[in-house]
Amino acid sequence: MKLWEMLFVRATVDRAESTGRFRHVRLRAGALRDAEWRPGQQVRLHVGAEGALAPVLRTYSVWDRAGDTVELRVLLHGDGPGARWTAAVRAGDEVLLSKPKGDFVTRTAPYHLFVGEETASVAFGPMLRALPEPERAASRAVVEVAGPEDRLDLDGDVTWVQRDGESAADSKGLVRAVQLLDLPGEPGRAYVAGEARTVQAVRQHLVRDRGWPRRSVLTKPFWTPGKRGME
Repeated sequence: MKLWEMLFVRATVDRAESTGRFRHVRLRAGALRDAEWRPGQQVRLHVGAEGALAPVLRTYSVWDRAGDTVELRVLLHGDGPGARWTAAVRAGDEVLLSKPKGDFVTRTAPYHLFVGEETASVAFGPMLRALPEPERAASRAVVEVAGPEDRLDLDGDVTWVQRDGESAADSKGLVRAVQLLDLPGEPGRAYVAGEARTVQAVRQHLVRDRGWPRRSVLTKPFWTPGKRGME
């Protein structure tokens, strides 16, 4: 066994189905039973060939966690190793993955604002579900999608923004939708994730235009065109 493999858990895929551009993948491993998970956290999967000298890793938000399983919702886009693994994976396959980790999780706040596109909505789903009812009722979410088929089931007050063929990178439509929100006068806590340039633009609006403290805006850039190594 290679040194890097000792840091991972071997899991079996027991579900792999598609809805729109999302693949629903459920992974099962006994070692996951006692793993801690906070909604919003992620796992890293080895999506390269079995026996590779170095791991080919991709990071995915956990949609749900129960017993010895983790549920993923993986967006099919691009043509990299992660996209190819996601499109090809079937029930019965084995994969190496890390236990859930990460600090993109909800904090105490008077209300919560979630902003991002399809990749971010996977993290937002469990984060919203885990909020106490009064906080969930007061929360707002703005999520951009290519079309209605890419809408995940999100709790709370969600504003859906449809791109209509525009790029998700440096999205002006998502920023405009946030600018139009009628938010309380006091800052809440924002969770902004997805494409890096759009994430930065939303953060600038909240801090510069609405006067939110920088520490109140938690960001997670998952990707940007032409750059590897982002989560």
